[in-house]
This record gives sequence, structure tokens and C-alpha cells, in this order.
Amino acid sequence: MLIGVKSLLLGTFLLQEGGGGFSFTFLGMWHTMKWPARAVVILLFIMLAWTIAVAIDRYLAYEAARKQSRLFAPAVAGALKEGKIDEAIAIAEQSKRSHLAKVVTAGLQEFQAHRSSAEISGDEIEASKRALERASAIVHAELKRGVAVLATVGATAPFVGLFGTVLGIIDAFVGISASQMTGIGAVAGGIAEALVTTAIGLLVAVPSVWIYNYFSGKLEAFDVEMDNSSSELVDYFLKRSGRRK
Repeated sequence: MLIGVKSLLLGTFLLQEGGGGFSFTFLGMWHTMKWPARAVVILLFIMLAWTIAVAIDRYLAYEAARKQSRLFAPAVAGALKEGKIDEAIAIAEQSKRSHLAKVVTAGLQEFQAHRSSAEISGDEIEASKRALERASAIVHAELKRGVAVLATVGATAPFVGLFGTVLGIIDAFVGISASQMTGIGAVAGGIAEALVTTAIGLLVAVPSVWIYNYFSGKLEAFDVEMDNSSSELVDYFLKRSGRRK
């Protein structure tokens, strides 16, 4: 696919008409394009810029979450092992960008609200469990923010480019009809300009799909980590309630 796209770009940007000295460069074709085709190209570049912005934002967010979680997990595990709930909450609140810290904080705060009781009931354990589930859902939505844009761009960019190609070809044949010219030279310019939008659409779509799949894998890994942390925390609560009984 990449070889085909590269060949298409080379053929589009470097094609020359032998006798007339007419060079098919991007800027040259931009000046000869009609505004509907230009609007399509502008839209595709906006989609590309949006994709890059989302990719950078999510990459930085995921890296920060991963690094802080690596430091957070052993620290909070040590505090919980010693029964220091307040210290564990303080550690979690310091790791504001960690997905695990946000989930664990919700569960610990719910559990702390009942720890002064002589006995912790099953309902209170269930309340802590629901708090963990709510926090996991909220954190998942935060981590997923913007990722759907990548899927949308990857799915629609080729069709946007194809729409520009259709407009360009229609314009080329309208020009042929008006000038009464025949031969490949009469349509070469219009078709080459039209194919530019298809090439740009593919160049926007392919990396968007790749980046979306990469981030989807990251999100699945984060979900597994949060589920495991929630399960371990519920087990901890059950052990604590058993000791008090």
C-alpha cells in the first residue's frame, strides 16, 4: 500500500507534459484547482493536524500515567501492608496522573469512611467496590478522550479524498467539453490534480489507523491494571473486615 501511495505521489507531483513545459507540482496544481477541491485538501490537512495533536496529547498522558503508576504501586502496597490507610491515600493523591492512583484513592476513601466502626459490614465492602468501579469507568473515559478521533479520521479520510477526486474529474471533463479538445493531454492535468486529494486522504488515513490501534492496545493494558488493582483492594478490605470481626 505504501509503495502504491508513494508511486501515486511521485506520478502526481512530478508528472510533466512533454511539449508544453507544464510542471505538475503541488503548488502549481493548488493554483489551478477549483475551490471545491481546495476545500477538500484544506479539510484533509485539518484532519491530519487534529490527528497529530491527539497523538501527542495521548502519548504524553499515557507515558506520565505509566511512569507514576510504577512508582505508586510499590509505595501504596507497602503502606497498606502496614495498615496505614491515611498514608496510602496521601501517596495516591500525590500521583495525580496515575490511572491506578485515581482508582485506588476512590476505594480507600470509601473504606476509610467506615473504618472507625467496630465491624465493617458486607454492604460497606460493596460500597467500596462500587466506588472502585465508578472510578475505573471515569479514568477509562479520561484516558480514552480523543482516541475516537483517530478512528474517525482513519475511516473517513480516504472517502474525503475520493470526494475531492470526483470533483476534480468532473471539473476536468467539463473543461474538455467546453474546449472541445481531445486526447490524453486534454485530461492529464485535471485527472492528476484530482488524484492529489486521494493521495493526501490515504496519507492521512493510514497513520491515523496505526496510531488508533496502538493506543487501543495501551487502553486495554490500562484497563487490566485497574481491574487487577481494584480486585486486590477489595481482597484487602475483606481481610481487614475479617480481622475486626
